[in-house]
Amino acid sequence: MPSLERPTVLLSRRWPPSVEAELRTRYHLTVNDDDRPLTRQQLAEAMARFDAVCPTVSDRIDADMLNRPDRRVKILANYGAGFEHIDLEAARAAGIIVTNTPDVLTDATAELALLLMLTASRRTGEGERQLRAGEWSGWRPTHLLGRSLRGRQLGLIGFGRIAQATAKLAVAALGMKIAYHSRRPATDVGLAARYMPDLDDLLASSDVVSLHCPGGAQTHHLIERRRLALMKPSAILINTARGTVVNEADLADALKHGVIAAAGLDVYEGEPQIDAHLLAQENAVLLPHLGSATLEARTAMGNKVVANLDRFFAGDAVIDQVI
Repeated sequence: MPSLERPTVLLSRRWPPSVEAELRTRYHLTVNDDDRPLTRQQLAEAMARFDAVCPTVSDRIDADMLNRPDRRVKILANYGAGFEHIDLEAARAAGIIVTNTPDVLTDATAELALLLMLTASRRTGEGERQLRAGEWSGWRPTHLLGRSLRGRQLGLIGFGRIAQATAKLAVAALGMKIAYHSRRPATDVGLAARYMPDLDDLLASSDVVSLHCPGGAQTHHLIERRRLALMKPSAILINTARGTVVNEADLADALKHGVIAAAGLDVYEGEPQIDAHLLAQENAVLLPHLGSATLEARTAMGNKVVANLDRFFAGDAVIDQVI
């Protein structure tokens, strides 16, 4: 393909170098070298300048951007599995293809969910903060006593690939018992996992509750004051799914008053802004959205986008079409 005919592509953030290099061999590539979130105006202007825009979860793409009369963009090749930040109805009405990158984040996100469980249960985040602040006075028998997860019940809300991978890790590493709530029972899981059709029953019986459900209106603030009160005082809440699933003010209050023992969060409703009340809770383990942050996973995500772009501009059906 002559270079002048190459489609123009924008990456809204920096990607692994190998993927950026691969894209440069095929397209006129523009990269956001500052690696800071693009403004709404910049995103809107990008719709008129590029054939393809590759956004991330931090890029809110609304109907006004997609409906502008000088729009040039033909495909939004999202870097990530989630797509709640894109107005899908407006994209469909405008005839814009939207793709995502499913199925390559599974292991990385499951590993992080297990890490959050262990960090919260063993209080290692608190311990590191004390040590770095010069507040550790030395070993003593009752210092920062945590709880073992061995043999405890892990309750999963949602039971897709990531939830099942998390369950397998928890069984293999800690011998945890698995229960789950989803729209329907799973088949051929091989984990002796117990399906619980009532969400409240799952919350009340689990020692760790891990969220793996999608975002959207149906799950908005699914975990709030009433449901937190159903959980055991010794229970731990883990969220590597979507920040909107948890009412963060209610969670902060529950942590403060001992309604539950701890929480481990990797996603937030207003990220990168974090609820100040959550930040104040020592029993909250808070990570900066690291679920897929391995070189292997982030490279695989980028390669998925490349494959989708290649097929789209060749006139073939894309692999990971959302709409």
